[in-house]
Amino acid sequence: MSHFAEQPLPFDLDEATPVPISQGRTPSYMADHRKRLRARFMDGGAAALPDYEMLELVLFRAIPRQDVKPLAYALMAEFGDFNRVVTAPVERLRAFKGVGDAVICELKVIEAAAHRLARAKVLNKQVISSWDALLDYCHTTMAHRETEQFRVLYLDRKNVLIADEEQAKGTVDHVPVYPREVAKRALELNASALILVHNHPSGDPTPSQSDIDMTEKMEMACSALGITVHDHLIVGKSRELSFKSEGYL
Repeated sequence: MSHFAEQPLPFDLDEATPVPISQGRTPSYMADHRKRLRARFMDGGAAALPDYEMLELVLFRAIPRQDVKPLAYALMAEFGDFNRVVTAPVERLRAFKGVGDAVICELKVIEAAAHRLARAKVLNKQVISSWDALLDYCHTTMAHRETEQFRVLYLDRKNVLIADEEQAKGTVDHVPVYPREVAKRALELNASALILVHNHPSGDPTPSQSDIDMTEKMEMACSALGITVHDHLIVGKSRELSFKSEGYL
């Protein structure tokens, strides 16, 4: 259990065990609650709802005849916020009491939709003119991961993003990266430049010495082929660090 569970919870612990309703219609009080919650969302959008109620809306579809508020509260206590629940690893979700395949599917559909929406704002766009959208995309897809991920954004001669590819996954503090493979893929895509991106699950985007060394090797491998490394972004929990802005490139 994470440190969030040590904080006072806004509900009675006895309430946290869902009581399934296996037969008949959904009780009127529950149906009314769902109707009111949906109406508030439609009228005011996400800003009108706290995280746990947004999570309830997602759980409604997966668990049609059960009070999902206790489960929403429990998931929030375990993972911390809506984003971390949605992006939690499937293995951790599956081990959580009350969460089955239907719930996991709904959460992962939300996560995939968020990634696609953010990606659509940057793919085939000129990177310099859409830099804020690019940072938002990197944050959306990588900030809440519990293990390191390394991605490469490939650009054409006009600095238009032509491909975004995951190169490797790793552990909580290491991901294997092979500069020769990245350079080879750039040639296959006819890319003229690239941006390296990886996340720090610790939340602190400060580069390690291995991050710096790897970037230097990547720049050397690409430079020999006439490919420019524009930047290396490290994604933390609340902010991103740019190697170029910080003087590492």
